[in-house]
Amino acid sequence: MRIQLNNIHVYTNHGCWKEEEIIGGEFRVDVWIDGPFEHAAANDDLLQTVDYVEVKEIVYSEMKKRAKLIETVLVRMHGKMKNQFPLATLIGIRVTKINAPMGGQVENVSVEMEG
Repeated sequence: MRIQLNNIHVYTNHGCWKEEEIIGGEFRVDVWIDGPFEHAAANDDLLQTVDYVEVKEIVYSEMKKRAKLIETVLVRMHGKMKNQFPLATLIGIRVTKINAPMGGQVENVSVEMEG
């Protein structure tokens, strides 16, 4: 079974440029978590699954910690979720930076990992 949180909106200050540190920018985060959650569904038991409110809180908490690279933020979030959710058999995360300041017509830039 897969749990997904899609398009978590975060405004924060990641980036290599001084302006990004000061002004900040818009980010979107997607998370997908696989696991044996059928038992939780059959028993209507939150303790046998992943609480997606906790997932969202990890995203917000880790996105608040400034980094130059969104890759750094991605790895931090993934590690924290792996530790927090031992029932998960796979955790995937995509961090998308909207309107990255790179001169040109690029809508967004994303990094993604799962494991």
